[in-house]
Amino acid sequence: MIDKSRYLAGLQCERRLWLQLFQPESASDPDGGAESRRAEGIEVGRRAQGLYPGGVAVESSDWSAALGETARLLRDPSVPAIFEAAFERDGLRIRADILERRPAGGWALCEVKSATRVRGEHIDDVAFQLFVLEANGIAARPAHVVHVDGDFVRGNDGIDWTRFFRRTDVTARAVDRTPDVGVDVARLHSVREQSAAPQIEPSEQCRRPRWCEFWDHCTRDRPADWIGRFPGLTGARLVWLQQQGVERIADIPADFPLNAIQVRVREALAGGGEVTAPELVHALEKLGPPSLYLDFETYGPAVPPYPGTRPFQQLLFQWSLHAAAGDDSLGHREFLATGREDPRRAFAESLLEALAETDHPVFVYSRFESDRLAELARDLPDLADEISAARARLQDLYAIVRHHVYHPEFRGSFSLKRVAPALAPCFGYDDLQDVADGGAAVGALERLVSGTLEPDAEARLRGALLAYCERDTLALVELHRALRTRAGLS
Repeated sequence: MIDKSRYLAGLQCERRLWLQLFQPESASDPDGGAESRRAEGIEVGRRAQGLYPGGVAVESSDWSAALGETARLLRDPSVPAIFEAAFERDGLRIRADILERRPAGGWALCEVKSATRVRGEHIDDVAFQLFVLEANGIAARPAHVVHVDGDFVRGNDGIDWTRFFRRTDVTARAVDRTPDVGVDVARLHSVREQSAAPQIEPSEQCRRPRWCEFWDHCTRDRPADWIGRFPGLTGARLVWLQQQGVERIADIPADFPLNAIQVRVREALAGGGEVTAPELVHALEKLGPPSLYLDFETYGPAVPPYPGTRPFQQLLFQWSLHAAAGDDSLGHREFLATGREDPRRAFAESLLEALAETDHPVFVYSRFESDRLAELARDLPDLADEISAARARLQDLYAIVRHHVYHPEFRGSFSLKRVAPALAPCFGYDDLQDVADGGAAVGALERLVSGTLEPDAEARLRGALLAYCERDTLALVELHRALRTRAGLS
């Protein structure tokens, strides 16, 4: 059967649909956060049901029983809304988030999304449901997307769910889309009948509207210099090269326009070794050591956990700070909030205290820390001047690497977890277990904030979070050392 998630997968890529149906074990979670996002979506959906008092949920996981229960509730005029109503027809099936009984007769469809705005994929989702509902004799009008209000601020007395959610009428857009659904469905049914996965070149469709979980599977046999891993090569330029039969970066025509970073990448791959720009020495020579190395971990749930916070606001929970004096010695300080109260002030005060001990440059990786500090200065106006002064000390190692160095082992990515082990081979993350990537860190912080952990489990989780964040700042230390060696500065 094709449900709405498979329908959307098929719209994105027919190969993705086939793999979901027949090789789901080939999927991977690129950032480790899929489970956390699913749990969050379930929680938002449950809260949205509270907007419809007296509504009844179809709770059976057995499909036949769910169909029967839905039919019974449809016939019962005392039921004002049905949650997770089950319908199927001609190989299609849906579980509608909310069917609202209209006072004058008929039904309204309400699709719940853990997002702050309506996206194109949401319209496709609603259109598919309308198509299946109409095949079952139900013309659901109007159709709404019930989503999070991004401007909502949690008060001291908890969450007013009537203000937390917004209802956006998408009837016209979804109805306009439904004639195409039949064509899509016929095409996707033909995909379902194929004995092997469709041969589709990995390209832009792998990233939009969401990153495909089969990316690693579909690209596992690609050469190291595959053009799909060429930094900054997207859109029409990538498609043009694919249409010309160009698969390797080394085969890109000499007159094809490339920026300086891409030229460096091509040189490294063509020569089979690292390429370093001579300007690297000028980028590093005035930046220590002595120097500091800083990393943050944040948690931004859809449902704001503390008074004065907004949906999806990136709340600062943790920092790690390494200090290098110029010899082989390292100092280290760290902070991890308890999760039982808003962490922002404790985070800021502890970090400012640590940074006040020196005026050395502070290395970070990307603009993430800078952007979070700017938000923190806005949220804590009494500390704004000190936070802004700390922010002015930040030096971005990501930009330095991206503009001066490329190693074939980067494999098209400038992420810290790819760059640091490539330039400092003695360094790695492989020994980390409970928390080994950013997605896992978010999930761990979510469990910490929930307050449901037993003391031993909480202690173990806190230890894993501290170890992970410390490893990231140690990565910055090793990366800085490796870059200075390449620049002839050490």
